[in-house]
Amino acid sequence: MTSAPKRPESVLVVIHTPDLRVLLIERAAHPGFWQSVTGSLEGDETPAATALRELAEETGLVAAPAALQDWRLRNHFEILARWRHRYAPGITHNLEHVFSLCVPAPVDVRLAPAEHRAQRWLPWEAAAAACFSWSNRDAIRMLPARARLPGAA
Repeated sequence: MTSAPKRPESVLVVIHTPDLRVLLIERAAHPGFWQSVTGSLEGDETPAATALRELAEETGLVAAPAALQDWRLRNHFEILARWRHRYAPGITHNLEHVFSLCVPAPVDVRLAPAEHRAQRWLPWEAAAAACFSWSNRDAIRMLPARARLPGAA
């Protein structure tokens, strides 16, 4: 049985603490690929609904919709060749919606074993450097300004 092609629209959710420690999770099928929470929109889901669903599925964190920050930032990027088989024929690009969630302190999250194998909390600079995805890296680099910290650009 084959599944329906993925929708080429997704979310990226950067989970962080007030002092900008960032949660990264390692992909189970691709050891060494560290990322924030990501996931594709399903059916007629809105990006915000997808972000809340993916948070719960990938980390066990349940957030109130008001706690989720919509950055109103969209990234358009080419889907890596290794993952194009998941999409309809001819689909080569994805539209990603960026969100963040601030949690009071680093917590152990409940990973979805089929998707992720490890977790770690890192200072934002180290987290950005550890991401395999340029859009994830760039979002984390924007975090100090988005969090409106004193002295942030």
